[in-house]
Amino acid sequence: MSIKIAVIGATGIVGSIFLEILSESDMKIERVDAVASSVGSHVSFGDKDVPVQAVESYNFSSVDVVIFATSADISRIYVPKALKAGCFVIDKSSLYRLEKNIPLVVPEVNGDDVDWEVSKLIANPNCMTTAIVMALKPLQTLSSIKRVVATTFQSTSGAGRKAMDELFQQTRGVFMGSDPTLESFPKQIAFNVIPQIDDIDEKSGDTEEERKISAEAQKILGTHDLKITATCVRTPVFIGHCAALNIEFEDDLGVSQIRSALKSFPGVLVMDKREDGGYITPQEASGENEVFISRIRKDQTQDNTINLWLVCDNLRKGAALNAYQILERIYEENFIPTAS
Repeated sequence: MSIKIAVIGATGIVGSIFLEILSESDMKIERVDAVASSVGSHVSFGDKDVPVQAVESYNFSSVDVVIFATSADISRIYVPKALKAGCFVIDKSSLYRLEKNIPLVVPEVNGDDVDWEVSKLIANPNCMTTAIVMALKPLQTLSSIKRVVATTFQSTSGAGRKAMDELFQQTRGVFMGSDPTLESFPKQIAFNVIPQIDDIDEKSGDTEEERKISAEAQKILGTHDLKITATCVRTPVFIGHCAALNIEFEDDLGVSQIRSALKSFPGVLVMDKREDGGYITPQEASGENEVFISRIRKDQTQDNTINLWLVCDNLRKGAALNAYQILERIYEENFIPTAS
């Protein structure tokens, strides 16, 4: 059977990358609609130019699956309308991620736990959470994880196209001697790092991003007693999220065991040489689909604990690719006739 798909937020960064990935798909696609809050333009879908339709007047009943590559404010208004029209919905925003009865899915990690024929709404995790759970899941099979300390280094694209433009303009302004304009970030991002992503809670001191990583990872991994603490840092990089993870296990594990488990997990590539440059950086991960892991080593100060470094293209596996992989599962379970 063929499938009809709508992409809400098609003119945004994630929406455009999703369309690029979808155009290379083997799925039988009858129609793809590009939808956004601004109309009058076109987006590319393979070798076609697709006109952008207005979300305010869009007929959701005309498609089978709707992907929301939008903010929570847009999802709050239009996700219920898409569900009412009978669509399957994949929502990238944070709105439904922690709702009890709504699956929060990274297909390689917990895709087999989802009833794909019944679940009409699937939430797509935070881009940094996605990469972290891709590293933690295979290690859970070796030993129970007691505690994770994550320090993240996240690119400006995680805050959208305007944030990337701000980095570009500020970088140019430094060389031209002009004062930086602050819009997307609370401090200058060019030639700087900012230890704040999202709002800071006055009581706990944590940011919303740090709370998301902890709560979402616990839900995806199915371990609500797992202790995860994070410090999230915005970096002057266009694309690519990184994290330094300190992981404490119940048992003493060897580095070779860790490496082997990670290498065998789909979507993970271990690039770990104990030499200068024997690791992956955001520049090399940009445009790639995998989560790359390097610098695997024992923590010499803490029993049963290892350190590792991970990197991924946050616009792909962290967002658009993960949503596409969810779409693939929906398609396989609901639109491919099973043999009788």
